[in-house]
Amino acid sequence: MKIEITVNAKKVIREVEGNRTLLHFLRDDLGLTGTKEGCGAGECGACTVLVNGEPVNSCLVLTAEMDGASVETIESEAREGKLSPLQEAFQRHHAVQCGFCTPGMIMSLRALLRKNPKPSEEELLHAIEGNFCRCTGYKQIVEAVGDVTGSAGKGELTYA
Repeated sequence: MKIEITVNAKKVIREVEGNRTLLHFLRDDLGLTGTKEGCGAGECGACTVLVNGEPVNSCLVLTAEMDGASVETIESEAREGKLSPLQEAFQRHHAVQCGFCTPGMIMSLRALLRKNPKPSEEELLHAIEGNFCRCTGYKQIVEAVGDVTGSAGKGELTYA
């Protein structure tokens, strides 16, 4: 099946097999390896990308269904070799841990912050509830988001 999608603001036209997942299309066909394959069953969130601005587990979506869609991967975050403010905050607060879940976390948080630039802690945790960090937890991630939203140190986004 021939599809036309926009990936990280670039139009892509390709023939794809009907059973090809978006995850494997992005990684294997387009070389966008920042999107990670974790569980392969849509439970860990490591493969999260944005489709038309919404977080999606790319391991559960068929590429053929993406015809006409706009897809954003972690590669779209950094611009001209410079990390995004969210990525810099993750780095500053040591929220990266092993880094495997980070691309999916960043994409889920990107979608949240576009809709709500000043999320509450509850909204933040809800946004990443499908992204599992198996290293240590979410404290540094919450602190990083608090830093980037200007909520840190104001009694907001304190993560107990």
